[in-house]
Amino acid sequence: MAAEPREVIFRKYSTEDGKNYASFRPTYHENLYKLVLDHHASTGGQFDTIVDLGCGPGTTVRELAPKFQHAFGFDPSEGMTSAARSLGGASSTGEPIRFEVSSAEEIGSELAPGDIPNGSVDLIVASTAAHWFDLARFWPRAAEVLKPGGTVAFWGSSGSTYAHPSMPNHEAITAVLQHYEEHYFKPYYQPGNFTSSDLYKNLAYPWDLDPPLAEFDQGTFFRKEWDPKAWESDYIIQPPTDLDRMEKAMATVSPVQRWREAHPDLAGTEKDMIRMMRRDIEKILHQAGVEKGKEQLKAGIAAVLVIVKKKL
Repeated sequence: MAAEPREVIFRKYSTEDGKNYASFRPTYHENLYKLVLDHHASTGGQFDTIVDLGCGPGTTVRELAPKFQHAFGFDPSEGMTSAARSLGGASSTGEPIRFEVSSAEEIGSELAPGDIPNGSVDLIVASTAAHWFDLARFWPRAAEVLKPGGTVAFWGSSGSTYAHPSMPNHEAITAVLQHYEEHYFKPYYQPGNFTSSDLYKNLAYPWDLDPPLAEFDQGTFFRKEWDPKAWESDYIIQPPTDLDRMEKAMATVSPVQRWREAHPDLAGTEKDMIRMMRRDIEKILHQAGVEKGKEQLKAGIAAVLVIVKKKL
């Protein structure tokens, strides 16, 4: 099985980039975390050690750590890891979350012996990150570090966005969002972006490897999808957003950053892809009578959660 190309955008992040990412990305809904934890507990999972892979600035592990005695956040980016350390967080015992530079394929094997012993991890999570992993290398390492009955939970979202029906001219705004997705975002997709957009249907699972990994239980595989038009979604918290914040949030998306790298003379100008999208949305809102300076976007996205269990 061929390895996915590595994502390099986030690996180049500075500490300040990581803090901006934490500030402007929507946060995950508490019900998503509850679903993961409840499923983990109900299928034999324990609550000693959690590992968050591709942790970025630590958003997910910071929320889940208080349920565990020990918590680790691993990311291949020094800037992201530094940002996560500066934002802190602690486990149920008050032990600080340990943020380290490490890949999903290594899961801390570069650390001191005994830091991540084999058979010591209860829950591995990856939020909007698993589509960048070399899963042919990840799954064997996960099998090593997980306890029997341990859990792997991945979640991610599609690029397709729909304007909420409460917005003036919401159908026209949805058309704008989907136009930019098709003509500006997708040409700068990497394979991982397509995997995410396809809601992990083509993700490589342990039973897809050659040879398959017998340590994982395909029979207990769990999958949940969120409809982008189920507006009261319990996947992310996405209240109405002013368009300044929308621009800053979109600046953290990898296809946008690749577009800007390819068009450095246009980045940040009125010809920037996100600025043009903003102006198109503003125009539609102004035509509907929204005052200048009061423009907001409320939208929904498709999302997915998948859970894989190590056999007891």
